[in-house]
Amino acid sequence: MGRGYHHGNLKEALVRAALDLIGEKGVGGFTFADAARMAGVSPAAPYRHYRDRDELLSDVAKRGFETFEAALSRAWNDGKPEPFEAMERLGRAYLDFARSEPAYYSAMFEAGTPTDGSPELREVGDRAFAVLRSAAERLVELAPKDSRPPALMVALHIWSMTHGIASLFGRADGGRRKVPMSAEDLLEAGMLVYLQGLGIERKR
Repeated sequence: MGRGYHHGNLKEALVRAALDLIGEKGVGGFTFADAARMAGVSPAAPYRHYRDRDELLSDVAKRGFETFEAALSRAWNDGKPEPFEAMERLGRAYLDFARSEPAYYSAMFEAGTPTDGSPELREVGDRAFAVLRSAAERLVELAPKDSRPPALMVALHIWSMTHGIASLFGRADGGRRKVPMSAEDLLEAGMLVYLQGLGIERKR
């Protein structure tokens, strides 16, 4: 019997098997049959729930984004007590997710799963980004009124910076590069330089 399959909960067993396999072999290193074998079922059994490996990975990514969105929302906490502090928490939450959930992170961002075939995946991914966009909107309000940058642009830039630092320096799956400071300190410094360059400064 495989690790995940107990008393009929096949779908959950397959998700757990996929996460374990991603952790062991990478997001592209296993087959649908491998997931079935690890779940302790026949190669035909997964087809009761998933069309193919891509659909299984899409479900894994969707669950990852749900967890991710919840973590970002908690960290942002509607910008309380003030937006700069809340944004720093949000950035740390992003890095913490990449470090603590590398299998989900890979399924979400590295599997190449097309969102066109899964409205649910696209929706939950959009919800996660919406947290970051809400944060950018609050930060933009701190810039001089006559030179406020578009909030969407700021959200995309901050996302790119945060995701890049998470991918390069803040991971726990062997993909981390060495840097003479913590990923959190690197992100905080980069964010400060970027926002100050836009005229967005913490209100004292």
